[in-house]
Amino acid sequence: MEPKVCLVVGMGRGIGLSVARRFGREGYRLGLVARSETSLQNYAGALELDGCMVKTFPTDVTRTQQLISAVRETEKQLGSIGVLIYNAYASQGSRASELSLEALEQTLQVNLYGALLAAQLVIPGMLSRRQGTLLFTGDGLALNPQPDQAALSIGKAALRALVGALSKELYREGIHAATVTIAGPIRRNTPFDPDLIAEKFWELHTQPAGRWKTEVIYQG
Repeated sequence: MEPKVCLVVGMGRGIGLSVARRFGREGYRLGLVARSETSLQNYAGALELDGCMVKTFPTDVTRTQQLISAVRETEKQLGSIGVLIYNAYASQGSRASELSLEALEQTLQVNLYGALLAAQLVIPGMLSRRQGTLLFTGDGLALNPQPDQAALSIGKAALRALVGALSKELYREGIHAATVTIAGPIRRNTPFDPDLIAEKFWELHTQPAGRWKTEVIYQG
């Protein structure tokens, strides 16, 4: 039987770690992508203590070749990617009236372009197997933009549109694309605990064909 593989792009101590642990608990081999090699090793150590098989790939998602290499190495070392979790994001605390095009572009490279490229890299393999899951971490800013978070609001709204387009394109091919839109501050031991949110990622992944949702709006 081919191993189950989940690639988490944008590992962090919140959503990334919780989602990785949730899929690892179900027997998934885990590929972890983030910029900091030290942080990745710490996350890998924690997950390995839980019995997970983990490989780490230090990567700047704004560098196309680095992201391509991370995906290809995941496939080489772990097997075909069945689940992609895109959790990377970049923020720029600025009002829209003061937001420079350069600053907006820098955030879009992470919030939108990286997500698109990561999806495009794993879709061909999923199409060949006629199955796969693409899950993205959304934000309530996509639904309710805030003036002091204009760049992130724009990026998450664009990501939401991207996921909607992918969902409509790919659902007949056996590929489920969806977003978990988190409408609140992520903090442990609150209704927005990342472990609780991770369950929504798992629920989307395990939804039976014909009942797939494109979005879960998590409100705690």
